[in-house]
Amino acid sequence: MKKVLLIGEPMALLTADRSGPLEEIEHFTRTMSGAEVNVAIGLSRLGFNVEYMTRLGDDPFGHYIFNKLENSNIGTRFISFDSVYRTGIQLKNKTDDGSDSYAPYYRKGSAASRITTEDIQKIDFSEIDLIHVTGIPPALSQSNREATFALMEKAKTAGITITFDPNLRPALWENEETMRQVINELAFQADIFLPGKEESSILCGTDNLEEIAAFYQKHGVKMVIIKDGANGAYANYEGNAYYLPAFKVDKVVDTVGAGDGFAVGVISGILLGKDMVQILKEANAIGALQVMNIGDNEGLPSRSELDKFISLHS
Repeated sequence: MKKVLLIGEPMALLTADRSGPLEEIEHFTRTMSGAEVNVAIGLSRLGFNVEYMTRLGDDPFGHYIFNKLENSNIGTRFISFDSVYRTGIQLKNKTDDGSDSYAPYYRKGSAASRITTEDIQKIDFSEIDLIHVTGIPPALSQSNREATFALMEKAKTAGITITFDPNLRPALWENEETMRQVINELAFQADIFLPGKEESSILCGTDNLEEIAAFYQKHGVKMVIIKDGANGAYANYEGNAYYLPAFKVDKVVDTVGAGDGFAVGVISGILLGKDMVQILKEANAIGALQVMNIGDNEGLPSRSELDKFISLHS
């Protein structure tokens, strides 16, 4: 089975057990969060061989995450522990009506923000078929930013397919202009770029789907797939444009992780050599399954669950 490598910051996620302001909650359920973790879990559930690279604090949360990754059949040989810096933590209020969650995080100066280009040198790229990168690591620190560029450069040299999801987190960046510049420089190195429509208006000054695709393809991106929220998704590849409407869901419970689920569908389809219509259909389906569940990755399906959902809703 094809092997995928992801790099990012997994955090210990403490989700409120009942609705209400976080300061009034007494009990929380511990899981883990992180855009790249969500994608890794989703790909593993679909049967892919997944490796995850990060640095964790040598603390209870770090060891919890390490064990959780291993139990999710995600490779951990590129994960190291840091005895000085700690594992990031995120809180999340409980929502069951589809409204945006309030999820503050405490990650400044975390162990994962200490990843360097030296960590990248330890990767054996000969075993990797695809690398998935997001715009979160380069926002965490200068060393992470340099490591992200080094990772993409080495992958490109090795002929490895690169997917890139901007995952804009303005609060993590020095300013919007730096965010825009760095994210676009990274996007230009990718084979497949996965922005949201709203993110694209920040990154390239337009929310016109055709203009967004043309902008990135002009800079060398082969395939541009744009998430259009509840409307569906647009793709442009080899001069052909595609648009597939989203699946209708009975009830939107929690929108967190929907974009990561979409990325899972795209990566899976690419690795399996599916056509663009099928790729968009599966990506939309996984996003729909995720929003019907509470939690960041609890709705990500197995292959049989995905096939069943599509057959029932096609």
